[in-house]
Amino acid sequence: MSRLAIEYGSHDRVREVIDRLTYCAEHVSRSFDGWDEPHVKGPGLYFAVVADREYGAYADPMGDNRWPRESCRSVFEEDGFVGAVETVSLERDGGIVVAADGEIEAQMVRFRDLGTRSDESDLVDDVSYEPWMGSRHMSALETSVRPEVIATVTLSEETGRVSVFRDGDAESMERDELGGRWRVD
Repeated sequence: MSRLAIEYGSHDRVREVIDRLTYCAEHVSRSFDGWDEPHVKGPGLYFAVVADREYGAYADPMGDNRWPRESCRSVFEEDGFVGAVETVSLERDGGIVVAADGEIEAQMVRFRDLGTRSDESDLVDDVSYEPWMGSRHMSALETSVRPEVIATVTLSEETGRVSVFRDGDAESMERDELGGRWRVD
């Protein structure tokens, strides 16, 4: 694991940021009722928690797709955050960059594939894809091994699966597993 990821990943506040992203993605997944309908695209999310806001070397703007900072600037804005995530998950496309302190960047991005810079060649060896992974999950896995990235969190728009990636490792739950013993059906 990178020095930055170890340094930031061990702080309670950063763990809370990642937990809030994960729980909110689970909420959005559980709230959507159309997962079993054919040809239905559900809500989708891709968060990247970064230790350094200089992410331009591995991310490109996703056109006009923007996080609504006027209504929610941080993952710690309780109701504003949930509402913004619900809207963005259905209406926008791209990765959402979240700083280690919980601040959310306005511009949504596309993270570049590994190996686009010469100093990334060793990172490619740290990536192993699973059969259930779609393109969003593969990108999140690759992004998670970057030294500047603490973790990535995704919600699959095809299945409602929520995954957290840290340093190339995945913790993933299918929709019917979300919420565990606290889930109320």
